[in-house]
Amino acid sequence: MISLDDIDRKILTELRLNARIPNNALAQKVGLSASACLRRVGLLEKSGVIRGYTAIVTGALPEEGTVAIVQVELERQTEEFLSRFETALRKHPEIEEWHLMTGAGDYILRIQIAGIDDYGQFHRDVLSRLPGVSRITSSFAMRSHRRA
Repeated sequence: MISLDDIDRKILTELRLNARIPNNALAQKVGLSASACLRRVGLLEKSGVIRGYTAIVTGALPEEGTVAIVQVELERQTEEFLSRFETALRKHPEIEEWHLMTGAGDYILRIQIAGIDDYGQFHRDVLSRLPGVSRITSSFAMRSHRRA
């Protein structure tokens, strides 16, 4: 694991706010030359601190379907089980978010599906076959809001 200094932390903060910021603007915000900033971002990517970039979109439009919030309990909570489970989650774009939790369940998933009927098939063909799953509890969003 790479050791992060204050400049690295500033870079990460700025990229979290705007991953599409041009390198020269990022460099100016963190107090580096453009070339030094580009080198630092490259090192953060190569080391795995930055694993990728994504777009955050607004909540689902009615024509985009239904949001399912799913609590998953695993057979074991070893690093091997957690890693295998998360690797499997990445293969399914319908699973938009997952969070390793404290408390009764191990993971909370946010799943975007066409509708409740499609969820039954997704549950049967995908969720129930994820490695290490011992229990699945599903809820459906009736209304969604996000802060602007």
